[in-house]
Amino acid sequence: MSNIRKYEPFYNKGREKKLAKVEEAYKRFLETKTFEWQPWLYGNPIGKLITVEVEDCPRFGETAYMEMDSARTALMVVDMQTDFCGKGGYVDIMGYSLDPNEPGTTANAIAPIKKVLDCVRKTDISVVHTREGHEPDLSDAPFNKVLRSKIIGNGIGIGDVIPGGGGRLLVRGEPTWDIIPELYPQDGETVIDKAGKGAFLTSAMDLVLKSMGVTHIILCGIITDVCVHSILRELNDCGYWVTLMKDGVGSSDYNNHMAAIKSVKMQGGVFGNVTDSDHIIAAIEAAGLVK
Repeated sequence: MSNIRKYEPFYNKGREKKLAKVEEAYKRFLETKTFEWQPWLYGNPIGKLITVEVEDCPRFGETAYMEMDSARTALMVVDMQTDFCGKGGYVDIMGYSLDPNEPGTTANAIAPIKKVLDCVRKTDISVVHTREGHEPDLSDAPFNKVLRSKIIGNGIGIGDVIPGGGGRLLVRGEPTWDIIPELYPQDGETVIDKAGKGAFLTSAMDLVLKSMGVTHIILCGIITDVCVHSILRELNDCGYWVTLMKDGVGSSDYNNHMAAIKSVKMQGGVFGNVTDSDHIIAAIEAAGLVK
């Protein structure tokens, strides 16, 4: 006797309705190469439609387009903190390069992010920043994470005092934990503090984004293969449309950085899509958004 569950027939109608919408969008994509805005799902646009060119989609060497409503789009800037891209911070203590002119470093991401941030701040696109850090008593810092940080930091780990007056490493409220001055949040921008590489388990990110009405994310920040990729995957799993800005991300290892970008584009965009700062700005300007 089979133990396989036989599902009730009332599931059929809901499935067929969704598949019909997918089929409609699929046929449109074949005609336009565009992931079009879906009014049946999100409602009519309340801002202006932006159409951003994305690369290697659906297959490598091909080009497609992502259509998003400016008023339901957020530029998410991940963990641009001194601890990850500045002197005397975590990445610096671990001995990785902070050369802003070296491709793929965490500091190399600063200029492209600044360029897009300056543009987005003239529009109705929301800006969301994240910061990784722990409570002063380290109650939300897992033992294994703290131990590993101390080993790779040659005796200086999460919660330890940084030589030279930098405060305690990766602890909320300390100087190196905060976002760098070049990209510091402005009045009205959202900051989400998280205790992990990802954000959906250790913060209210999903609740915040849904409360803001966000459906599409332009994602940038650091570290490409760590926090950025963790959040990217979480966003994708929760149904957000994510476009990674490849020149606005950086890592402590160039090969990991490049592999992380490539992995987004596998299987037709298994985690989202990829573009760069120039294409984002061009799309914003073409939509007539810049005030």
